[in-house]
Amino acid sequence: MAYETIKYEVAEKILMITLSRPEKLNACTAAMERELIDAFDRADKDDDVGAIIVTGAGRAFCAGADLSRGADTFDIDARRGPVKRLSNGSVDYSDPNISDSGGHLTLQIFKCLKPVIAAVNGPAIGMGVTMQLAMDIRIASEAARFAFVFSQRGIVPEEASCWFLPRIVGIEQALEWCYTGRIFPASEALAGRLVSKVVPPDQLLPTARALARKIIEKTAPVSIALIRQMMWRMLGADDPIEAHKIDSRGMYTRGRSADAKEGVIAFLEKRPPLFKDKVSTDMPDYFPWWTERKYK
Repeated sequence: MAYETIKYEVAEKILMITLSRPEKLNACTAAMERELIDAFDRADKDDDVGAIIVTGAGRAFCAGADLSRGADTFDIDARRGPVKRLSNGSVDYSDPNISDSGGHLTLQIFKCLKPVIAAVNGPAIGMGVTMQLAMDIRIASEAARFAFVFSQRGIVPEEASCWFLPRIVGIEQALEWCYTGRIFPASEALAGRLVSKVVPPDQLLPTARALARKIIEKTAPVSIALIRQMMWRMLGADDPIEAHKIDSRGMYTRGRSADAKEGVIAFLEKRPPLFKDKVSTDMPDYFPWWTERKYK
């Protein structure tokens, strides 16, 4: 896919995805959603990508949904055509046209096999912040601003954010931000645990890149991919036995791998490890475990 609203640049095993509609403060369109979904899918299949950084061009990260359609911006019937109706006239909520397109993006990020860092360079409003919630680590510039504005637009939080946000910041903080819809500074995002660090604007990308390099260096890509999914998926587990099942599978398969042998020998020989297993070809046979009927 040729990208028109984002930039996709790989250097030193770090993929930089830049939202690139600076004249519109990177407001998100349907085209941008499709391009981002494609970019994350493409990154999963590329063994030259060890980590992903997402940022915005110009002075904003993302100002939210593009509101240029005016009053019909959020009206799915007006945008996509009337949705299906049941025989009694009520809405058929199984109609794919009802499915939130922004949610498709966060679900694609959620299942990504590479670590994802948000480098929030400026305002991140509405879906500009909810799209970040499926990313692993958020670093903010002092110039960043955040707002969950949905209540002020007469709609509800989207992009599966009612699942992600309380898990990241806690239910009380999530509700206060979503109830009020107010804009808050990076310092408050840090205090509320939405971001892990706030840095001067000129240090944002260097800080994000330094973190990405730390993740990539001396680590096994297949192990990183498994760790990411283990941590995220277990947020919804109702008992630690579920984590034990997956830990056990992971320790068995990875313990027998060439990577595990290399990791131990490199440690004993006091040298950097050279891991050869690839995410594209060497994921263990139980992956993805959450799709298995016997696991469910």
